[in-house]
Amino acid sequence: MPARKLPQVVIIGRPNVGKSTLFNRLVGKRLALVDDQPGVTRDRRMGNAGIAGLEFEAVDTAGWEDEDDASLPGRMRAQTQVSLKGADAALFVIDSRAGLTPLDEEIARWLRQQEVPVVLVANKAEGNAGQSGILECYSLGLGEPVPVSAEHGEGVADLYSALVPLIADKADQLELEAEAEAAIAADRAAALAAEREAEEGGELVETDPAAPLSLAIVGRPNAGKSTLINRLLGEDRLLTGPEAGITRDSIAVDWEWHDPASGETRIIKLIDTAGMRKRAKVVDKLEKLSVSDGLRAVDYAEVVVLLLDATRGLEVQDLKIANKVLEEGRALMIAINKWDVAGTVGTDDASALFNGIKEALNEGLAQLRGVPLFAVSAKTGKGLDTMLGAAFKLRDDWSRRVPTSALNRWFDDALSANPPPAPGGRRIKLRYITQVGTRPPRFVIFGSRLFDLPTSYERYLLNGIRKQLGFGAVPVRLTLKSPKNPYDSNRGGGGKFSGGEGRD
Repeated sequence: MPARKLPQVVIIGRPNVGKSTLFNRLVGKRLALVDDQPGVTRDRRMGNAGIAGLEFEAVDTAGWEDEDDASLPGRMRAQTQVSLKGADAALFVIDSRAGLTPLDEEIARWLRQQEVPVVLVANKAEGNAGQSGILECYSLGLGEPVPVSAEHGEGVADLYSALVPLIADKADQLELEAEAEAAIAADRAAALAAEREAEEGGELVETDPAAPLSLAIVGRPNAGKSTLINRLLGEDRLLTGPEAGITRDSIAVDWEWHDPASGETRIIKLIDTAGMRKRAKVVDKLEKLSVSDGLRAVDYAEVVVLLLDATRGLEVQDLKIANKVLEEGRALMIAINKWDVAGTVGTDDASALFNGIKEALNEGLAQLRGVPLFAVSAKTGKGLDTMLGAAFKLRDDWSRRVPTSALNRWFDDALSANPPPAPGGRRIKLRYITQVGTRPPRFVIFGSRLFDLPTSYERYLLNGIRKQLGFGAVPVRLTLKSPKNPYDSNRGGGGKFSGGEGRD
């Protein structure tokens, strides 16, 4: 069930007046990138915010610049203008220390023509340096300014007083609706839990199949990540263009997808990320922040789509990104974008490209062969529904829990088919296996003399877990634990058992 729609408050202003700092203050965390240089924010970022119990959705926007519509700043301005449609209120932020500028006056003229109520916010008002700028604000015709210091948290109470009459009624109504929805959702969750418990012989599967899918799109700059998300949404929600590196913040957008295969409507949280170049080429401070933000988005995603550019093929940087995703334990799938361009060169050439990339992936990602690979086109929409359907299946595999009885039956069969070696004539005893977690699936094998177990045998067990227990191409963690030997100083460690994590 989609989250309730909170009253929406859009933050607008020219570059470097502190919009993102105010956004972070309202949402209570550093979601938006902040830097001294102007123009850091380019895409709209949304987050649940609140002041003294007044809840709303805050929207951070790009700085308003007076540039040609076709230029990057002009396209950023268009995104800001679109963000006001459907909003319940706007916070127009000015820099009280710098005073009013002609650009502030231009924005004010535009806001006065809109139907959305506006709260004028005079930021950077700490101390006395902003007094003259605050007085100048009255000339904008937008009412009394609210002095604040977003950086230091001053003036938030006054901002609350200005917003309450604009959005409080809607917030109260939505609170009642949310309580009713929560009751329905609780009943539904209890029913699903009972069904899963019956199906799994008393062991619960941890993931609700109807839960929103958190899907992050990653890749090198200009691979078409934002274009792909815009295509899925059916609108120009994210800023795109021929320039490389347009996206800076990781932007999450909730979206309802109609699955043509099942006819069901599924909820997906689409996460756009900044392009990731080779580390040696990333020298700009802001780009480093953008890449770090993208990697953090991977940590919170369930499934990650690595987007390749069909016109450039597979590069070493793509494999590095893929390995990073797998190291974090995320479910990985790979999509070759711009397939509409690759297809124009001929069917044989396109097939050779696809197969070549597939072989290179199997070689470059030897620790996890068979990662799902799709040919898609963000421009035409080719292959996107197939990719999304596979993403839900991949999450199911990533979240799967195997009943202990079934797991150990497989384990006994695997040992019988291929017993562990006996180096030096001394047997390696593998006693039993248990699954200790999901997302990613994590298993522990208990036995003795496990430090002598060859890597090849660990790989044999991992491959069996993936192929025979239905985990497919998801990262699986395997840990080997054996009783502590008190006479072996090299095998020490706390607790009853010691041992290290196996290779996966």
